[in-house]
Amino acid sequence: MSRVKRGVAASKRRKNVLKDAKGYMWHRKSAFRAAKEALLKAGKYAYRDRRVKKRTFRRLWILRLNAALRSHGEKYSTFIAKMTEKKVEVDRKVLSQMAADFPEHFKQFVEKVK
Repeated sequence: MSRVKRGVAASKRRKNVLKDAKGYMWHRKSAFRAAKEALLKAGKYAYRDRRVKKRTFRRLWILRLNAALRSHGEKYSTFIAKMTEKKVEVDRKVLSQMAADFPEHFKQFVEKVK
């Protein structure tokens, strides 16, 4: 059986890990073992925060929507209740964008829902 030299694959793997850890602080950018651990942890945070981002944006839309509705003498909770009662299905993202970019259209929409 012929001899297998594994140096190329191992060095390529180490090089790729160090390339991905570029910009990290201290030995996490230059030492393979520390870089590997840092990348594992960064991957966990990235996975978790892709889900957290959705929650954060929903909170932002609700906050903006509530502020816009208060200027029209309406509360967020009662407005959403009226929308579900009248079976108006417009999501919070669209409503907050409408409130920010097209206030006159948003005012008409609020009056219709009232």
